Amino acid sequence: MPFRFIPIMPMDFNVIEQEYSSTRQQFLADMKTMEEEMSRFCREFSTFQESLPAPEGEDDSNHNLQLHSWLDEVNSPLVEEDGDTKKLKLKFDVSQYQPEEVTVKVANNKLMVYAKHDEKTDEHKLYHEYHRQFMLPNGVDESVITSSLSKDGVLTVEVPLPASTDEQDVPIAIE
Repeated sequence: MPFRFIPIMPMDFNVIEQEYSSTRQQFLADMKTMEEEMSRFCREFSTFQESLPAPEGEDDSNHNLQLHSWLDEVNSPLVEEDGDTKKLKLKFDVSQYQPEEVTVKVANNKLMVYAKHDEKTDEHKLYHEYHRQFMLPNGVDESVITSSLSKDGVLTVEVPLPASTDEQDVPIAIE
């Protein structure tokens, strides 16, 4: 499946104000640690989930839906609610890159953020790269994903989440 590029809209605002500059380095270190821990957790959880057998009388696809349904109730700072709609709001620090060096792609339910800087002078050569990938929930409409880049280099990607269709009435037995 070919990639669909998501345009990055430059925005005229600062996400990280001047008064927070002294804590920026600590924040970046903590975010890196958190990203590593979340990646490890997702890998371990995925392995654990795949190892669970489906209960008797249920097929595997229905079983996986039940395992994922508890995630719908998780309160996450990455998920914003506006009435009945939810959206995933991801932020990336790409302040070391020029806007034209940053790319956001989506394909096969995978969001990819990529940035590359290559600088050569007579005295030195500088090269650095940034790459992040996120698996998106099933049912996400890739055509409505948006991204914006603040003046201070914070890329924000917003992914409208599909409405949960797992909801159903449960009869109440009266004794």
